[in-house]
Amino acid sequence: MSSASTKQLGLGFRDRRDAGAALGKALLKRRDWQDPVVLALPRGGVPVGAEVARELEAPLDVLVVRKIGHPGHEEFAIGAMASGGVMVMNTGSDALLGNVPRAEIDRIVERERLELHRREALYRGDRAAVPVHGREVILVDDGLATGATMRAAVQAVRQLQPSHVTVAVPVGARESCDALEAVADDVVCIRTPEPFHAVGSWYSDFPQTSDDEVRSLLATADRRVPH
Repeated sequence: MSSASTKQLGLGFRDRRDAGAALGKALLKRRDWQDPVVLALPRGGVPVGAEVARELEAPLDVLVVRKIGHPGHEEFAIGAMASGGVMVMNTGSDALLGNVPRAEIDRIVERERLELHRREALYRGDRAAVPVHGREVILVDDGLATGATMRAAVQAVRQLQPSHVTVAVPVGARESCDALEAVADDVVCIRTPEPFHAVGSWYSDFPQTSDDEVRSLLATADRRVPH
């Protein structure tokens, strides 16, 4: 099913801003939020998270997470890593890797680690991370496919001792949303279509989010929240 078809059937979103506004409204109905902070997963999660932060009148920051792709098929995630040294491998990843040399896997891991550090510096610059200790954290992305990236994000943010962790996405594979309930305090997936297809299939407009857009959205959100 094309993205245009999903939109016509009311299954998809116009774009990430549209999805973020819908997600923010769903979260407002979910609970009585007390001093929440929105942590968006770059890059695609940031436009969604910016709208969520606007709806909840909450600060916005990024939690950088990098997918660890299969050496022969990089779009297929065998795991993920996140800020704080967290690395999560998908169940069954050893079997999927087969006879792939360990050195090749280590090369991919090191490349993603360097990219993670580069993006942290690029997005945040000299701005301090938004404190999350004792606060309600909402982890936002533009969708969930395997869930490995978000699982790494949850484990990373747990190290910062928030009072509550909510995973929030506009659309996701039902099994991935269900599986995250084991590690997050709450999971909000507005839509869990079956069959799922790819995340981008549920958006009419799904361009790649640029680094400049991420920085701009963070700067705008930072100016909006009182200090």
